Amino acid sequence: MKLNTIIGISFAMIFGFSACNQNGEESDAYGNFEATDYMISAENSGKILTLDLDEGDVFTAKKQVGIIDTLQLFLQKEQLKAQKSAIASGVQNILSRIDVYQEQLSILQKDKNRIDKMFADGAATSKELDDINGNVLVVQKQIQSVKTENAKVLGELENIKRKLDAVNDLIAKSKIFVPEAATVLEKYHEAYEMVNAGTPLFKLADLRSLDLRVYISGDQLPSVKIGQEVTVLIDKNKTENQTLTGKISWISSQSEFTPKIIQTKKERVKLVYAVKVKVKNDGHLKIGMPGEIRFK
Repeated sequence: MKLNTIIGISFAMIFGFSACNQNGEESDAYGNFEATDYMISAENSGKILTLDLDEGDVFTAKKQVGIIDTLQLFLQKEQLKAQKSAIASGVQNILSRIDVYQEQLSILQKDKNRIDKMFADGAATSKELDDINGNVLVVQKQIQSVKTENAKVLGELENIKRKLDAVNDLIAKSKIFVPEAATVLEKYHEAYEMVNAGTPLFKLADLRSLDLRVYISGDQLPSVKIGQEVTVLIDKNKTENQTLTGKISWISSQSEFTPKIIQTKKERVKLVYAVKVKVKNDGHLKIGMPGEIRFK
């Protein structure tokens, strides 16, 4: 038998919908298990101090597994805190000056009220009235000037706070986490290696349930719907299958041709629809494992 013919028959058995399983009973669709994997990358640059995980490790919840060196960020933070303290002291000094001017203004207002009455009674001169009004105006301008100075210093203080927030954020991002329940599929770096922000560190996937991606024909499509329970079969041994229960979680909205790698013209021109069946993983299911389904 020619090699092309052998390959064609093999893929037809994977993607066909009338082939027989090991028990001699027909299944409705065939495919392979897959999982949605994602990469955890470094969010800061520097030396990895610890990275406490290995391929195959299973995490049941969010957990810190490593950290990138934060010494320079810590020193920068301490410097900013010192600047903040110095600026805050300046603010207190400015506020004290405002209090002094406010007290002077209060005394001058009392003098002004007294001179206003004396002037109305003819007991004070116009010069005395002009002098007290001038003094009040001068102190008011001094208060306004100090408030403007204070606003500038407060702006500097706010700028320092923003810089501190940025440093704290970088320190937080130097911690390496497994963000949720997941299994480590691949690990790319070890402790003491230098990494840049964005460097992939390890790959994760939640293997508590896997998706069996199968392909169904157009005439099967009307009898398939999302949420429908199906029987899933996987190999138990050379002669037996293990039966599981799955639920259809996704149906492709567009048809596609049977994969091009199938050599025979008859198989290539078939239109099929991709379907995902979510199956709870009891530990037996692995990514890439073949499976088949039967509609209930």
